[in-house]
Amino acid sequence: MTNIRNLAKMAGVSVTTVSRVLNNHPYVSEEKRNAVLEAIRQSNYQQNINAVHLSMGKTFLIGVVVPYIDHPYFALLIKGMSSEALANNYNLVLIQTNYLKARELEAMQMLKQKQIDALVICSRNCDWPTIEEYLPYGPIILCEDTRGKKVSSTFVDHYKTFLIAFDYLFQKGHRKIGYYIGRRSGTNSKHRELAFKEFTANHHLPYDSDYIFDNCLHFEDGDQVLERIERMTDPPSALLVTNDDVAAGIVMCVQKRNMTIPNDLAIIGFNNQPIAKMMNITTIEIPLEDIGRKLFQQAIKQHSEISYKEIPVKLIERNTV
Repeated sequence: MTNIRNLAKMAGVSVTTVSRVLNNHPYVSEEKRNAVLEAIRQSNYQQNINAVHLSMGKTFLIGVVVPYIDHPYFALLIKGMSSEALANNYNLVLIQTNYLKARELEAMQMLKQKQIDALVICSRNCDWPTIEEYLPYGPIILCEDTRGKKVSSTFVDHYKTFLIAFDYLFQKGHRKIGYYIGRRSGTNSKHRELAFKEFTANHHLPYDSDYIFDNCLHFEDGDQVLERIERMTDPPSALLVTNDDVAAGIVMCVQKRNMTIPNDLAIIGFNNQPIAKMMNITTIEIPLEDIGRKLFQQAIKQHSEISYKEIPVKLIERNTV
């Protein structure tokens, strides 16, 4: 295989000159540049990009950990990161974990082994001691509130957001309010539960754990939520759903039952996805693409200070409350 020394010999120039041509250095005479380019053409020389990256100390790859690539929430985060990666000549390495710790650890091992320059974890399963163990090997950016910790993040304050939504439903006359989450073990879910407990205590309402629904992720899961509500002796009159797809599934499935929205069940969705706009679902607008862009920007600023970027949300009033 032709190497840089062979090119230099063929072109009758120094190795330094060949290197300058390969790296588009401006201070090379036209004659020497053309000689090197002709040698490259004749030998069909291809740069070893791994060697180039090794010499630069960068791979121009950013790892992105998501539990599910096909989930609308994570797809929009990835879309935001992808646009920034394109603008900054980086590529993304997507790691789908299905919330398996082993897969998350593999991603952090990639950081340790310098296969990627930084790692963005959109929703984690590993505990803090594990995350901290890998911090010496490169930037790890999280999509959750990390204030007080040595990890940069872009996040939504889910505690504050839930209180806003609960208070809105309370002002609309609802006293039996429940909520839906994808999983109970996540950091954001714990903040949401704390908000629920504070809300019920502040308004002297009973705290009912049966009003917390979980393990629903997709449009078709809306039917499961309604089936459970129908079996309850004292069902909630309003539901805060942290996924517009599931909220839309609930709205669609209500049509098959002897129920109406918002009279029998009020719904607030999350994210303000296109389906919420199309179906006139009241929702919490979260600018996911913007969050993705900011996460990426934090990832490539390797020598900057730790930063925490809280993203404001907005309640969009429509027809489901």
